[in-house]
Amino acid sequence: MGRATVEVSLTPALCRAARGFLGWTQEELAARSTVSRSTIRDFEGDRHGLHRSTEAQLLSALKEGGVMFVDILGCGTAICGTTNGSNE
Repeated sequence: MGRATVEVSLTPALCRAARGFLGWTQEELAARSTVSRSTIRDFEGDRHGLHRSTEAQLLSALKEGGVMFVDILGCGTAICGTTNGSNE
């Protein structure tokens, strides 16, 4: 049986939490996602939102690093680790 997929909306708090979970700095996320550090800094500081393509780049890098975003009905989105990611 298949799993339902829920589109993750990356928030500044989720981005900070995922980076913290992986032990990455903003510079590391920037390098892994090819998104500028200033864009990440401004997004995480709630100074501006993200274009969909930029959000997709950040989500992809975080997922490749080993973060899984899980939607919890009635609570929102949580993060947890995957077994196929690498945070080296």
